[in-house]
Amino acid sequence: MGRVLRSSSPAETKRIGARLGRLLQAGDVILLQGELGSGKTVLAQGIGQGLKVIEPVKSSSFVLVNEYHGRLTCHHADLYRLSGPAEVADLALEESASPGVLVVEWPERAWEELPREHLLVRIEDESARERTLTLVPRGKRYEKLARELAQSGR
Repeated sequence: MGRVLRSSSPAETKRIGARLGRLLQAGDVILLQGELGSGKTVLAQGIGQGLKVIEPVKSSSFVLVNEYHGRLTCHHADLYRLSGPAEVADLALEESASPGVLVVEWPERAWEELPREHLLVRIEDESARERTLTLVPRGKRYEKLARELAQSGR
């Protein structure tokens, strides 16, 4: 079972993302899973802030992967509109994002095409504003990252 963080507002979700962004290193992979409207993009925006990205991170309707420059380059992929793993494989996400950070929304569209080691953040609605964020690390780097993120909020 992963570590659990709680958010009582979109602003708090963004602050959690900013804390995460400050902890990230080149090559890190963050997967964001949750229903529509759960706060995945808000968390991604916070990650961008923590990486000192100037322009706001957004989920575009037609661009599947956006690149943002800050302390590290952030590659933000929104896989919602893809139909399956083959389309994700064509994006070559792991290769293009390796010198920076990869943040993926809707990873369940193609688990097998994403890096085995990553930090999965499951976002669940508790109410209209409250969210539960469960950190599920895969690999030693991500176990450390999840622990540091959980401790940074205390």
